[in-house]
Amino acid sequence: MTYTLDYSEKARKQIKKLEKAHQERIISTLERCVINPWRHAEKVLGSTYYRFRAGDYRIVVDIQDDKLIVLVIEVAHRSTVYRFYEEQAKYRAESRQRIMRRAMG
Repeated sequence: MTYTLDYSEKARKQIKKLEKAHQERIISTLERCVINPWRHAEKVLGSTYYRFRAGDYRIVVDIQDDKLIVLVIEVAHRSTVYRFYEEQAKYRAESRQRIMRRAMG
């Protein structure tokens, strides 16, 4: 059961900006991962998305089992790719704490 690859506009632009060698490695990784995405996927902390590794780059994806689609959300160097997701997780944690304080007092 092979999944179909789909790309967000942001991911397309990010891939186009990379050097040819990096582009080829990322495409190769994605082609390998669509056969059984769960074998290669790791959860992105604080998010509903998953990630694949391609050398020093990370590919953030949304795996849609009901439609058999792997949607590529973002492609970036490992040093920068998680910043947005970390900020979102921090914001959600702070919001939960505020709600709990209001409920307690």
